[in-house]
Formats: sequence, C-alpha cells, structure tokens
Amino acid sequence: MIVRTRIFQLCNRNYKNLSELAQAMEISVSQVYRVREGKRSINQKFIVGGIKAFPGHKLDDLFYLVPESPPITNHQGSAILPQMSQQAKRNEGGRAHSKH
Repeated sequence: MIVRTRIFQLCNRNYKNLSELAQAMEISVSQVYRVREGKRSINQKFIVGGIKAFPGHKLDDLFYLVPESPPITNHQGSAILPQMSQQAKRNEGGRAHSKH
C-alpha cells in the first residue's frame, strides 16, 4: 500500500503558499514540494507535520492508502517507473500554488 495525502487540497484554505504550509508542518519547503510533485514518498515526519498543520482534522482526512500497482517492465524485464499523471496530481491537489 502507498500513503497518499489530501493536505495539498486543504492547504489552499489555510495557508497562502507552500512555504507557510512547510513552516506549520515544521519541515522543509523542499520536502513539501517533492511530496506534492510525487518525487518523494510520504514519511513519518511528513505525517506528523500534517497533523501539526491541520489539528482540527482526523488522520483519515489528511491521508489515505492506495494499492501499490505491480511494476511495469520493458521487453528486457527491467522495471519502468511510471510518471504520476496530471490527473493524479490534480486529484491529490498537485496544482501550482501561487503567492498572494
């Protein structure tokens, strides 16, 4: 199973930008950005930070599990890592955040 987050959908209501969100989560902006872009997986530090940044929400409101898909291989049997689709990024709140 893979941990996914709804934090980026919720952050638009509470924080102006990723920098404010990262400060509230007590983690680096680069970690927040990499998770949003799908370049880094969600770890314990990110989960704890999400709980700090959204104290009025339940854990299930912030995070959810999805099944891990089997690896796709090429004709030589090497694993091919799929890119996260634009639709998947939108579903996770992976939209660009503008500063106000």
